[in-house]
Amino acid sequence: MKRSSIHLLPFFVLLLGVYISKAQDPRESEIRRLETLERESVVKGDSTILFDKIWSPNMIVNTPANVVGTVQGTKEQLRRGNLNYLAFERNIEKITFNENVAIVMGGETIKPQGQQINAGKTVSRRFTHVWLYKNNQWSIIARQATNIKVE
Repeated sequence: MKRSSIHLLPFFVLLLGVYISKAQDPRESEIRRLETLERESVVKGDSTILFDKIWSPNMIVNTPANVVGTVQGTKEQLRRGNLNYLAFERNIEKITFNENVAIVMGGETIKPQGQQINAGKTVSRRFTHVWLYKNNQWSIIARQATNIKVE
């Protein structure tokens, strides 16, 4: 009986190591909260939260229209109503950290409305956000979004 317990010890050590390695980085819950806030703020057109708390003044964007833009251009699109969504869902598949940088990747499903391209349709896209922690806060410094399906 004792001999079989000794043989199982490496197995239990391995399981403990797997459990510890899968433990969530404490910063991940904050990034998830901010991702939700950013998505909800876009839907609401809440420029105060987006401009002052989420988007870095130096943010660059690779848009679904295959145009590289700046935060100023994104702000103008928001002001013109060109980021107008009936629905906007985001599925985060991976968050990884490299010192004070967080990279978020996943998928988004939007339903544009109004004067937007693809208004009334469902658009699926892939996205990447790069967050920077500076001056005790996280902000998005880069965004990439690529449409993969329009229905």
